[in-house]
Amino acid sequence: MPERLGYRIKCRLLGPPLTSARLHQERLSKTTALGVLSPDCISSSAYGPEQVLIELLPFAALAAFTLLLPITGVILVILLLLTLSYRQVVMLYTHAGGSYVVARDNFGPKTAQIAAVALLIDYVVTVAVQSAAGTVAVVSAVPALGPYSLEITIGAVLLLAYGNLRGLKEAGRAFAFPMYFFAVSIAVVIVVGVVQALTGNLDRVDPTTLDGTVDIAHGDGLVMGATVLVILRAFANGGTSLTGLEAISNGVSAFQKPEGRNARRALVIMASILAFLVSGVALLAYLTHATPYAAGYPSVISQEARIVFGSGPLGGVLFVVVQTATALILFTGANTSFNGFPFLASFVADDAFLPRQLRRRGHRLVFSNAIITLTAIAIVLLIATDAKVNSLVPFYAIGVFTGFTMAGLGMARHYQRTKGRGWRRNTALNLAAGITSAIVVGIFAIAKFTEGAWVVVLVFPTLVFVLIRLNREYRDEAAELRELGDAEADAEAVYSHHIVIVMVDAFDLATIEALRYGRSLRPSELRAVHFVLDSAHATHLTRQWEASDLQVPLELIECPDRRLGHATLEMIARARAARTEISILLPRRIYRSPLGRVLHDRTADHIARIVGDLPHAVAIIVPYDTSSRRGVLRSPPPPPAAS
Repeated sequence: MPERLGYRIKCRLLGPPLTSARLHQERLSKTTALGVLSPDCISSSAYGPEQVLIELLPFAALAAFTLLLPITGVILVILLLLTLSYRQVVMLYTHAGGSYVVARDNFGPKTAQIAAVALLIDYVVTVAVQSAAGTVAVVSAVPALGPYSLEITIGAVLLLAYGNLRGLKEAGRAFAFPMYFFAVSIAVVIVVGVVQALTGNLDRVDPTTLDGTVDIAHGDGLVMGATVLVILRAFANGGTSLTGLEAISNGVSAFQKPEGRNARRALVIMASILAFLVSGVALLAYLTHATPYAAGYPSVISQEARIVFGSGPLGGVLFVVVQTATALILFTGANTSFNGFPFLASFVADDAFLPRQLRRRGHRLVFSNAIITLTAIAIVLLIATDAKVNSLVPFYAIGVFTGFTMAGLGMARHYQRTKGRGWRRNTALNLAAGITSAIVVGIFAIAKFTEGAWVVVLVFPTLVFVLIRLNREYRDEAAELRELGDAEADAEAVYSHHIVIVMVDAFDLATIEALRYGRSLRPSELRAVHFVLDSAHATHLTRQWEASDLQVPLELIECPDRRLGHATLEMIARARAARTEISILLPRRIYRSPLGRVLHDRTADHIARIVGDLPHAVAIIVPYDTSSRRGVLRSPPPPPAAS
């Protein structure tokens, strides 16, 4: 049979379908997995230090550049704690899920929904932040594109979604390179900049003489405006430098075997690269006084590259290379969510806390429904915030650090329960990581509450409640089915009488097909029934029926109030008897064209829903594809066979 047009288009866009037998081949090597799963984490070095300066400059003036260094130092200490904790997570939990699985196994499934919601929010916001920051890198190099930032960002998200719908392995090949390209490019900027600073050749700009920068307080010292709250807000912004650290733990199952060992090595390498880049970018910002702009571009990291390489021909080429690398990793940093979100959603759906459609693999062995859902929500968020990185940051770190908190506390509880070798040391380490992350969550919720964090503070518990409510619905449905099974699954209980009733609306091939199917059920009694809504139509139908060769008589039942559902129930009540099963066959004529679907109602579905509530009665819809039949009728007859 010829494939449908929609399926042929899908194959052309996404490639041929992959069979389930190839699922084990869709694993990534350590090198490729590092490139695929770490861009979210590594790329945060491109905007993390800048976000700290955005908060400090309006209050601390030029002292903001000095305060940037100790704040960065605190962030690196937290990075060390979290890395040590997650090294244990990836070795112990070698399936995707990360902090969700840790929380589920150690605190129970309901408490684990806190981690689930945290990670789901993190993944959605990651797509928005990373793609918006990627656009900033583009317009920093080409300012003329600034007015089209939102359109560029949404286009990038759609392109990433398309790449991932084609399959994990192809996405890995395409998205692994930018991480290495960016890391090398920024490392060159940092090394060259530090050498220039040591030799006294590194330029420093005066932010107070620039137009379009963020507000800068007067003076060059630590003014009274730099209060504890300002420091905390700056630290909260800088916490975005650690986003994406959990990505490897959420995608351990994507690694080749041995998954845990490969993931642990990749995690350490990723954290080391991040520490070097964040500290290097912060140090260059201190040395050069590269300053954030109110419009978001040119970015701090692009200014650093411009200062380090100069404005000559070679410097211009190197600047373009750095901006290209930055844009690529920021856009592909969003790809981390397209790898992690579907796996996490499938785990939560397996536990019956999300719709089960999210655990189904699609055309190319990826969780297509989850990818499409992530894309849609991220685009809505981008439109709502006009794709501004600073507007998206308040949504960011609460989810990230809540996940860190659940992972740390969950691992601490695991070691405290199992009491294996070195359990006291491991418990203390993970407890420190969990408590520290919880403190950061509190700081972020308070310091950034009025800037948009209040949305997450309100949405977070609401989503947890929704997930638990979905789970209760699934559990109630399962309980009902088990109860029915216990009551009705007696192997000796057989029906002595089976009545099959074919509902007749017209004398056509769909009705004849339903009658044919009814006979195949070998019923005790086969009936054909027409509810009279129009006497003229009923008379015409009766003449057609009597003129045919059908052996089943047509019964006419008056339905003066035109309530077909009610009339069906009355008919079943009259036919019901002890140890009798009644099957209602409903011919459904399928019209595949859009116009055909508009021109015909769904009466069969309505009746089937009503009959489904009755004991000892079942509604069976018998489909008849009119489009296929029409194609057969319109096709030219085959040539006569040669004699």
